[in-house]
Amino acid sequence: MASSALVVIGNEILSGKIIDTNTPFLISELRSLGVQLAEIAVVPDEVPRIAEAVSRVAARNQSVFTSGGVGPTHDDVTMEGIAAAFSVPVIRHPRLEALLRGYYEQQSIPLAERNLRMADVPQGAELIDGPDLRWPVVQMQNVFILPGIPEIFRRKFAAIRERFRDAPFVLRKVYVRCEEGPIGDPLEDIARRFPQVAIGSYPRMQPAEDGHRVLLTLEGKDAQVVQAAVDELLKIIAPHVVTTS
Repeated sequence: MASSALVVIGNEILSGKIIDTNTPFLISELRSLGVQLAEIAVVPDEVPRIAEAVSRVAARNQSVFTSGGVGPTHDDVTMEGIAAAFSVPVIRHPRLEALLRGYYEQQSIPLAERNLRMADVPQGAELIDGPDLRWPVVQMQNVFILPGIPEIFRRKFAAIRERFRDAPFVLRKVYVRCEEGPIGDPLEDIARRFPQVAIGSYPRMQPAEDGHRVLLTLEGKDAQVVQAAVDELLKIIAPHVVTTS
């Protein structure tokens, strides 16, 4: 199963000054593509912290996305952090520099030297173009570097999303009227017998209108295996079941 990780970068996220909307967006998008988001790290604007997080998650996931820290100001140090993660220097990419100079000239806006920092990337990084992108997505090995501004984050992800498509998830739900205690052992047994199926148990403080107190979810990539797990579970907990879907 393809797995991904997200590294969210920014003091403003950790302090709560800015609400992170990129994370729930990416979770939903990856889920629809059949990709498991295996882990999320939120780190400050500090090169060593960024480097450590990126290095750690890049080593154990097929793809990694970063959010934030790619502008021209002093706290935009994502490129430096990712370069450190892969032990390479930061270089000024000639194509990005040309794009920046052309844009500022076209807009008749003075180009400050600091703005050219947005052309700096880890050595060896690749540029990915898209039909609706003014600026390409920067890819460093299996790390896709995205900005923190939600509108641009979404636009850039849209340009690359199809390359991550995998087999879809199959999800089944079982609603039970009892609390978790009586079904704990059967769930553990099914989880042991069907390791390819992820089983979740989500209790309610009060019964729902239909009487259920716990929602059970069984999901995986193989529809037959998921259904087999559901069938075996229902044999054991049938007296507790309200309905399935």
